[in-house]
Amino acid sequence: MTVDDRPELMKAVVMNGVGGSEVLEIAQIDVPKPGVGEVLIKVHAAGINRPDVFQRKGAYPPPEGASPLLGLEVAGEIAELGEGVSSHVVGERVCALTPGGGYAEYCIAPAAHVLPVPAGVSMEEAAGIPEAFFTVWSNVFDRLGLRGGERFLVHGGSSGIGTTAIQLAKAFGAEVFATVGSDVKAQAVRELGTDYAINYRETDFVKEIQNITEKRGVDVILDMVGGDYVEKNWIVAAVEGRICQIATLHGVSENVNFSRLMMKRLTHTGSTLRPRSNAYKAQIASSLREKVWPLLETGKVKVVLDKVFDIADVRAAHERMESSGHIGKIVLKLA
Repeated sequence: MTVDDRPELMKAVVMNGVGGSEVLEIAQIDVPKPGVGEVLIKVHAAGINRPDVFQRKGAYPPPEGASPLLGLEVAGEIAELGEGVSSHVVGERVCALTPGGGYAEYCIAPAAHVLPVPAGVSMEEAAGIPEAFFTVWSNVFDRLGLRGGERFLVHGGSSGIGTTAIQLAKAFGAEVFATVGSDVKAQAVRELGTDYAINYRETDFVKEIQNITEKRGVDVILDMVGGDYVEKNWIVAAVEGRICQIATLHGVSENVNFSRLMMKRLTHTGSTLRPRSNAYKAQIASSLREKVWPLLETGKVKVVLDKVFDIADVRAAHERMESSGHIGKIVLKLA
């Protein structure tokens, strides 16, 4: 596509205010124009993520300069190159981490955050890669330094983040523990390689992990729950254990016993991906291309798709996300 060929209007999901899924509407809006170092992607599919729900509710505003549209990850074809971009070509099949704007027929992304669709991976699957894989790699491997032979615990094991974390941790030699909310989800994560799947609705995961590890605990924990899980994580963490908080779905706890943190010499850190610099995200993209793309192309690691919704059914897609009944990624199909 050239500048002259670029259509003026595109179909996109817009928000009529903030609130429930009913504020999501389909509209015709202007096609964005790529700037310096950016590419324009003709979107085939977009991943749906929990931050999209928070933004819809008015609790997670986009960073300054980002598109106000929802959508943090897409897969499609490069339609146009911005000034200075030589790392990609028009027509290339790609997936990309975006600062926003994914729920639309065309989306802008920094060229350095764009990766080729792995061989053998569909567009719908590719749309479920960027947010989860960037998040897991940056937190579990870069920040927490998970190593082969260590014990790794992920809460929300059946989520898009969870199913990704389980597979990557196993691929790099860790023993994996996961908490989930049903026996069906427990079976699903076992099939992905989880060594110990714990249904927290039926079993006290703290006691279970203490029994399994003979009170040694786990070395690395990825938590998106928060609330009373903070102190529970400190109990099940091994001495010198590392914990990363990437969300607080159960809110925050004001009463925690910091002596556990001190006595075990724990590291409890946290992060959010969206506000990080373009340079930092580019570093993650480079690491994924080198270390994870071969796993995707050989099928050792896969994208777990829960359900693909047409753009016209975006409200139902958000409701599916909010129900927490999904296993893996929820994806919106645009082409």
